[in-house]
Amino acid sequence: MWLLGWVSFFTDMASEMVYPLLPLFLTQVLGAGAMSLGVIEGAAEAANSGLKILSGWLADRWRSPKKLVLAGYGIASAVRPLIGLASAWPQVLAIRFADRLGKGIRGAPRDAMLADFAPAAARGRVFGFHRAMDHAGAVTGPLLASAFLYFYPGDYRSLFTLTIIPGIIVILFILRVPEPSRTSQNPVEPGRTQKNPADPRGTLQNLGVPFYKAMAVILLFSLGNASDAFLLLRLSDLGVPAVWIPLLWSALHVVKVVSSLVGGALSDRFGRRGLIALGWLWYAFVYASFGFVDTKAAVIAIFLSYGLYFGLTEGNEKAWVADMAPVYARGTAFGVYNAALGVGTLAASLIFGAIWTGVSPHAAFLTGAGLAVLASLLLFTLFSKPAVNYSV
Repeated sequence: MWLLGWVSFFTDMASEMVYPLLPLFLTQVLGAGAMSLGVIEGAAEAANSGLKILSGWLADRWRSPKKLVLAGYGIASAVRPLIGLASAWPQVLAIRFADRLGKGIRGAPRDAMLADFAPAAARGRVFGFHRAMDHAGAVTGPLLASAFLYFYPGDYRSLFTLTIIPGIIVILFILRVPEPSRTSQNPVEPGRTQKNPADPRGTLQNLGVPFYKAMAVILLFSLGNASDAFLLLRLSDLGVPAVWIPLLWSALHVVKVVSSLVGGALSDRFGRRGLIALGWLWYAFVYASFGFVDTKAAVIAIFLSYGLYFGLTEGNEKAWVADMAPVYARGTAFGVYNAALGVGTLAASLIFGAIWTGVSPHAAFLTGAGLAVLASLLLFTLFSKPAVNYSV
């Protein structure tokens, strides 16, 4: 679990040296607009959405998720530095597409490995810890980016190229991660047939009704969860200097680190559903505020508070998936979950970019807030009782 945590730390260090500056690079250096940003981020998410279910299923079938994890991180580490060579936004689209392709390959198998390593009573803490390590890398990356730009103002290309260094470190750590052992047996939901853990056939239909209801609600929420690049673009539009954008992005991830550790532990004690709903409602508040508030100082404060949403939801949603999924189908379950997020983000980024361009940024943020409130209400309506835990 520690090794996988460090893998995420260095991966996000590299990714977040690029991500908060990508809107500025696209608009100021390559001359792209908000709609192009939506297309790039939406297509990037589509790339990994198409592979998530397949990679999760292969992890269950091969019973060797480590190979897929290595391949996914390897692809992303290899292509990310190439953004520094791009001369037009379609080239950035292609590179981001390949980067997210790697994420699609690695995501479900890695989460299945974490679920296999984690004690059943501590899943919230384990996934919360992993998200905290991920966000800790996202704190470090923007700080390094800001320091680089302080000494070399506007040299985005060299900065992006240097991300190859943490990429190499990631591969070295993955090679040291052992393969997990899947020896646990699960209670079976009435009306379902227990499958052999070595036989993944039929795992999709054997995930159960509660699981798919949960995925439907998560998909609805994700339709309003557009790329965070739009938040960064909003900060830039309100006059926040480019050199401060990575620092604010780093500060946001400090909030994410603390809230992820606390949120995961709370879900082990009080349950997942209530904390997830609270996180979605906080998301609605943040997005609605971005829709109404136009002063720079207020928007910065709201932007930093956005980190609480991640701590209440990210790790807890994954722990909830692990609770509902049988051991032999964990890879498939995480593939479905990640695909639902990816499809929703694809649609959300395209819709958000269209509303931003065609109507106003205010209308785009209010749309996201409304969908978050609706998803929160459905979470309580469809789950009057906690979903049954099928994994031990």
